[in-house]
Amino acid sequence: MTGGEQEQWLVDGLASSSSLWNVIAQQTIFAEVDFNPQPGSEGPAGVFNVDQWDGYVAQRELLTEFLASEEAPPNPGILTGDIHSSWVNDIKVDYDDPESQTVATEFVGTSITSDFPAPFIAPVRAALSDNPHIKFFDGLYRGYVRCDLDADVWRTDFRAVTTIDSPQSSVFTLRSFAVENGEPGAKPA
Repeated sequence: MTGGEQEQWLVDGLASSSSLWNVIAQQTIFAEVDFNPQPGSEGPAGVFNVDQWDGYVAQRELLTEFLASEEAPPNPGILTGDIHSSWVNDIKVDYDDPESQTVATEFVGTSITSDFPAPFIAPVRAALSDNPHIKFFDGLYRGYVRCDLDADVWRTDFRAVTTIDSPQSSVFTLRSFAVENGEPGAKPA
């Protein structure tokens, strides 16, 4: 996912940031997602999409550990796409422990026109109970993510269109989440 030089560039840039909110924009789901919702499926026995950061666990752990360190910038957040569905994921130091430290929140935006495969929606929903760090998933609606940041709150609205078949389709807010300054973790807004 990243090489040593790119990892160092990212960590150095984040460590020297003076921004109140620090956005990491990247292409695939960063959070762990175990797609096997059966008892005892945590850890290596689970089913993971290795085309996401689940295929690069050591690199994800390096960045997550940095975000948990004293050198980390304030209020990191991750913006992601490329899966044609909407997600909100809290980034945990240890995904096997729901009480583990949350170091960031990931907002995954859907596509405007490409569908998430309908046969995968029910299995993803079924897997949510094994993934308590996933705060939201929707694979039905197309749309976009709107983020509004101020000194106190990062608010993310998942905007959806009623149909992709008409340019005059109405737009509505499917769900909204907020992350408060200094308190990592998504909450319904």
